[in-house]
Amino acid sequence: MVESLPEQNGPPSERVRVRRLASRARYQRSEVLEILDAGLIAHVGVMTPEGPLVLPMAYGRDEDHIYLHGALANHLLGSGAGQEVCVTVTHLDALVMARTPFHNSMNYRSAVVRGPARRIADGDRKLRALRLITDHIVPNWDTSRPPSASDLRATLVVELPLAEASAKVREGGPKDEPDDMSGPWWAGLVPLTTRFQPPVASPDLRGDTAAPTSITALAGLTPDERPRHQR
Repeated sequence: MVESLPEQNGPPSERVRVRRLASRARYQRSEVLEILDAGLIAHVGVMTPEGPLVLPMAYGRDEDHIYLHGALANHLLGSGAGQEVCVTVTHLDALVMARTPFHNSMNYRSAVVRGPARRIADGDRKLRALRLITDHIVPNWDTSRPPSASDLRATLVVELPLAEASAKVREGGPKDEPDDMSGPWWAGLVPLTTRFQPPVASPDLRGDTAAPTSITALAGLTPDERPRHQR
């Protein structure tokens, strides 16, 4: 089994070392996992015969791996025989408006995981990974129809070790030139928050079926505040 991402101050590998603005790097396991847990979409990059390709994908994790899933014909995931991929999860927290557009920036939290993506063939492990992916978004696996055998046959699931991961975080206000500080130009932050809205029932819903608590509980929450499921 691949060892869990260790608590450390330095990068677990040179491939995930933050080089530009290295002071913003975060290598602690807890900070990397916190960013992954607050995200909903990962952008997954891989080299293909036609060139580089990046696609947004749902994901889930446990202590050792991040899990991705797609159709069996998914070009991005390839054969699942250890193809190298890069998974990135980013949160935009604010626009940083400086006194000159040259110094405009953004406050963000971003995590990067690199490594070999391997197909999960074992049925029980595949089912567990799919549950982790589903429940990472909203824990409604137990309140929905279980996946059928045909559902599982049509779905490809891969696992990527969390052994090579790092994060980068930008916080604070604009970094203006000293000569601009006394000028007449405005500077500051424009905070950005994403919130879930109350659920809207499908128009073809039969009877008086109520939305599960796990779904209604999301209303008014940010992704960071959503309920966590047990891993």
